[in-house]
Amino acid sequence: MAGVLSLLRRLYLTVYNWTVFFGWSQVLFLAVKTLKDSGHEHVYNAVEKPLQLAQTAAVLEILHGLVGLVRSPITATLPQIGSRLYLTWGILYSFPEIRSNFLVTSLVISWSITEIIRYSFFGMKEVLGFAPSWLMWLRYSTFLLLYPTGISSEVGLVYFALPYMKESEKYCIRMPNKWNYSFDNFCAAILVLGTYIPGSPHMYGYMLGQRKKALSKSKRE
Repeated sequence: MAGVLSLLRRLYLTVYNWTVFFGWSQVLFLAVKTLKDSGHEHVYNAVEKPLQLAQTAAVLEILHGLVGLVRSPITATLPQIGSRLYLTWGILYSFPEIRSNFLVTSLVISWSITEIIRYSFFGMKEVLGFAPSWLMWLRYSTFLLLYPTGISSEVGLVYFALPYMKESEKYCIRMPNKWNYSFDNFCAAILVLGTYIPGSPHMYGYMLGQRKKALSKSKRE
């Protein structure tokens, strides 16, 4: 029975990883093609649907960690996925005014390259039981550049969306109401920006530690 469950787990994770890999590959292809053909102002419209699908699929990774399908700690997975979902739905989907910003292109390209490498890495491990050394190096090295460009793009897009949040009051809840509750989306976005101050160095340090551990283990093997 344990062998059957292990096989089903590997089959599921293989399908999941390679499916999302192809989703992010489509995002990158469309982003680069549109950037070349039409300019950065049109990148979001070209990648909107595959971006939303590929990024939202990452919610399953939280469930994977909770039920023990993978060993990734929720404390590392949740903040990263949460921030990306916030950018995908709470910023880019909700405020069309910023979709033509050049930071959308740097965000999409940073995210997609990172995820193409990450999902192919885990997909190879499920299929073969290991990942090639070159892919492991990419998995634990490209973030050195792509994490800063991605984070900078995220922060910049939230910042540029602030005036439109304040003016439109989209998603705001004002009192009085039957729930006796209020919510200000503008203030919430300011708090989100504040979390990047301690959160970004912490995550970068965590990934540096993971890189050192993974590459040193690879050398020993």
